[in-house]
Amino acid sequence: MNLHEQLGALEMGVDQLIQAVVAPQAKNTPETPANNAAEHVPAEQAAAEPQADAPAAETVAVVEENEAPAQKPQPTLQINRPAQNEITMTIGDQTVALRTEQIGQLIEELSNARASMTPEPPPGIPPGWRFVSTKNPVMAVQKQSNGDRLLVMRHTGHGWVPFSFSPDMVIQLYMMLTKA
Repeated sequence: MNLHEQLGALEMGVDQLIQAVVAPQAKNTPETPANNAAEHVPAEQAAAEPQADAPAAETVAVVEENEAPAQKPQPTLQINRPAQNEITMTIGDQTVALRTEQIGQLIEELSNARASMTPEPPPGIPPGWRFVSTKNPVMAVQKQSNGDRLLVMRHTGHGWVPFSFSPDMVIQLYMMLTKA
């Protein structure tokens, strides 16, 4: 399967996931005042607002920037966090509630798709980048037939994240981790 076919398969997988989740749950998700209020928050404002440790409702609006003026506007994506273990996604007038397992599946599908996209993430850590780190993650290591090492680490948000290191990189990593 070539790269173009893989991208098509990933896009279909994400579309199928969205449809599988949207269809059955959209009918069962009541609209809440938080959802109504979130629709009026501009993307720049939502991105600039500081995040609290409490699981307060979070909203991010994503709008396609390259819309042609004569075309019918694309529906916007609204993401809300009404509870600690729930995220709701609204596309146009369809809302779906995602639970922990579904969020993990979505993260995995998006991660696999993003890995094949360009441009790649920036080589350095961008200023203002927000992240959650996992202290002392669970790890597994395998030696590959070509001498590389596969290191898989469990991140609390991203799940199992695999990294492959050449023997030279293993030495560099060891030196970085043991520097004073």
